[in-house]
Amino acid sequence: MSLNRDQINSIAHLARLSLTEAEIPVYQDSLSKIVDLVGRARRGTNRGYRAHGSSASGSRTAHAARRRDRKDQHELYQRNAPQVEAALYLVPKVIE
Repeated sequence: MSLNRDQINSIAHLARLSLTEAEIPVYQDSLSKIVDLVGRARRGTNRGYRAHGSSASGSRTAHAARRRDRKDQHELYQRNAPQVEAALYLVPKVIE
């Protein structure tokens, strides 16, 4: 779906953005691509994208290796965190 100039101006108004005449075509192109992507996602059309968890050969071993790598990174990040307890990050209370 291609958004028209009036739709872009309406979106800019709602977002409280002041767009110049030169910026409108840029936003028109970018937002149209986003709307198309959301539309494809809602329809389940994902041509050109690999399914989550699949590798180029179709095996699950690559997915398992990625999960293992994430766990290793999680432990690395927690070593640098100011406070950790039971594998959870502790943060100061900000809401009374």
